[in-house]
Amino acid sequence: MSALGVATAGIEEVAAELRSRDRFLLTAHEGPDGDALGSLLGMHHLLGQLGKDSVMFMAAKEFPLPIEYRFLPLEEVFHEAPADMADRTIVFLDCGNIDRMPVDFLSDGDNFRINIDHHHDNTCFGDVNLVETGASSTAEIVYELAVLLGVEITPEIASALYVGLITDTGKFMYENTNAQTHRIAAALIDAGVAVDETYRRLYEHVPIEKLQLLSRALDGIQRFCDEQLVVSYITEADYAASGAGEEMTEGIIDHLRSIEDSKVAALVRDQGDRGRAARKVSLRSSGGEVDVSAIARVNGGGGHKRAAGFSTDLGLDELVSFLCGEVKAQLGA
Repeated sequence: MSALGVATAGIEEVAAELRSRDRFLLTAHEGPDGDALGSLLGMHHLLGQLGKDSVMFMAAKEFPLPIEYRFLPLEEVFHEAPADMADRTIVFLDCGNIDRMPVDFLSDGDNFRINIDHHHDNTCFGDVNLVETGASSTAEIVYELAVLLGVEITPEIASALYVGLITDTGKFMYENTNAQTHRIAAALIDAGVAVDETYRRLYEHVPIEKLQLLSRALDGIQRFCDEQLVVSYITEADYAASGAGEEMTEGIIDHLRSIEDSKVAALVRDQGDRGRAARKVSLRSSGGEVDVSAIARVNGGGGHKRAAGFSTDLGLDELVSFLCGEVKAQLGA
């Protein structure tokens, strides 16, 4: 059963579906992170090795990707539905609900849908749902599927899944890291992951523009709700002054989360014409006392208990008032 009380499939059932079907379209959530992209790419190679016809899809508005993930070989990603879309099985990866990839052809058709995820608030929107909330990442589930299907863990698969593993565990520091996480990491390294190169590409190839944007975000920090809520707002003016794009905001929220005595950190950022809403909000729970995924779900978003996000048209004052109310309600204040 999922956290929402919906029955989920066993991994053997999902493996059987993957074996029995021939054409697939793979996608992940909007605003993709390392787990979404690594799982997408890893599953694509997995299906290719099984002789399946697999294409990857991400909406054009998701590109350019955050600078951290541009080394991933995603040149083959489709931005439109393929001509034979009606014949394809859709595999959603790392997607807590179908609205996390708001593209009409993914939800309006009669395609069979396989939902593979580890978020505790997954709505089990697929025809078959493999939701392992105990997994550290969706990449971990894709690895388990590869082993069950007898797929060779090639360096390409290993490298993609390792990106998902290292990013969703916060470099193996978050509470979702366990012994199995490290065993899978070891197996991926044995399969050919270049650990030092992966780390450098994810965390040390930082453009000066991103650091200038980070400086502006840190300078704009404000505290609310008896200093339990930390907020910074990145505006279009901040992008213009720093020369950075919205895709360079990846990781800034983690600096806010580290502030002493805070319960929740929120990074609000203008989306310009890239999003359907005016602003995007990233949330982090500093000590785990507040479930930020519950806050995000109120606004059509989602995520983990400690890391979540949503999009909104609320003005900053109205948004802060909403966040304060939700934080106080959960803390019983």
